[in-house]
Amino acid sequence: MKKILYAASECVPFIKTGGLADVTGALPKYFDKEKYDVRVVIPKYLCISEEYRKQMEYITHFYMYYNGRNRYVGILKLEYQGMTIYFIDNEEYFGGSSPYTDHLYDMEKFGFFSKAALAIMPSIDFQADIIHCHDWHVGLIPVYLKTQFAADEYYAKMKAIITIHNLRFQGSYNIDKVKEMTGLPDYLFTNDKLEAYGDANYLKGGIVYSDAVTTVSDTYMKEIQTPFYGERLDGLLWARSNVLSGILNGLDYDEWNPATDTMIAENFSAENFRAKKKKNKTALQQELGLTVDPGAMMIGMISRLTDQKGFDLVERVMQEMVDEGIQFVILGTGEWKYEELFKKYAARFPRQVSANIFYSNKLSHRIYAACDAFLMPSLFEPCGLSQIMSLRYGTVPIVRETGGLKDTVEAYNKFENTGTGFSFTNYNAHEMLYTVQRAKELYTENKRRWNQMVERGMKQDFSWKASAKKYEELYDQL
Repeated sequence: MKKILYAASECVPFIKTGGLADVTGALPKYFDKEKYDVRVVIPKYLCISEEYRKQMEYITHFYMYYNGRNRYVGILKLEYQGMTIYFIDNEEYFGGSSPYTDHLYDMEKFGFFSKAALAIMPSIDFQADIIHCHDWHVGLIPVYLKTQFAADEYYAKMKAIITIHNLRFQGSYNIDKVKEMTGLPDYLFTNDKLEAYGDANYLKGGIVYSDAVTTVSDTYMKEIQTPFYGERLDGLLWARSNVLSGILNGLDYDEWNPATDTMIAENFSAENFRAKKKKNKTALQQELGLTVDPGAMMIGMISRLTDQKGFDLVERVMQEMVDEGIQFVILGTGEWKYEELFKKYAARFPRQVSANIFYSNKLSHRIYAACDAFLMPSLFEPCGLSQIMSLRYGTVPIVRETGGLKDTVEAYNKFENTGTGFSFTNYNAHEMLYTVQRAKELYTENKRRWNQMVERGMKQDFSWKASAKKYEELYDQL
């Protein structure tokens, strides 16, 4: 039996700000339980809901030297949907109303968490064969493992993997400050180890000291070895390409299932969507005050409203898309200028544009179920789950060919009548507009072909099963 410990800053359903939480909360369920014992460790944030906090079972506590003094490390445990989750407790670090605060403080508390995640293992009687680290917050785990903990026989054979969910976020700060906090020796802060561009960089440390490095799609794995996508670490990633792999994120197909989803107006499947999906559309049009018209093309966008997600392209041609008579439903928060952009269009065209500048899980399910198409013109997208949710709910994705979008959406080919969505290559507003117009043309003029594409999309399998198999192969190699 192989023992794997997942270490991360987030895990569904306890704490979630992004896709990282979905991975750590879903992937461990899909391993072969006979061969792999996969457990998860996250911080015990004060902002985890009381419902889960009261189910946690106290195991033990001890004191660990970190940043100048001995600090309390409490260990709690919870069994959830067949998974074992450990929580590391320290109210000084994990109090507060959100998991992330000031950057320096985040660097300090995740340095503490990284060291504690290794230190708790003897106390929980779980000597991992592999510790699988997710993103920069736990980038110091491989560093501690291969340096300060390496002299202890208990840790000597342990292997480390780091998964990069988004290379843009690296966790870097002043070297002297990081040295002082973490207690790591001087020799680690050189440009072949933790130093990058004058600062200490947690993610770089993780990449240098891990036995394997993965990222969340095959195309993104290739992209991050180039200067445009490499966020100034492309040279290092290219140098480590022998241990670098891309394994596509999956989707929890139980939670995201249009046939059983209790949040949508009418359940449907690949077999009966032609009759039933449109009832979701009419219900959403009524709910949001849009013109109730089953024939109007409706495009959804659920996202952080930032440049990374391609909203500068949308801003450039929004008026032209509205002039096409397309209905738009937007859900999400982000940069002020994009929030204001959509509010302005919703005020000018209240029967055609619905701007929901907040986040709601329930509304997101209804948008995926109701819309005809889903727009994702990202500048870069490590994996992306929205396009997979769209395919699952019979909503045709319109995407830019980058990262996971390229790996999951097959472009429509009108000569062979193949494909599961529409895509464009260059980061260009008019190329995006042209692609939206092509999608609308097919939607209005050839409903039969459109429905065949919807059906192909709904029959794709991007569940966690396939990804778990690839991770199993990687664990076996290590």
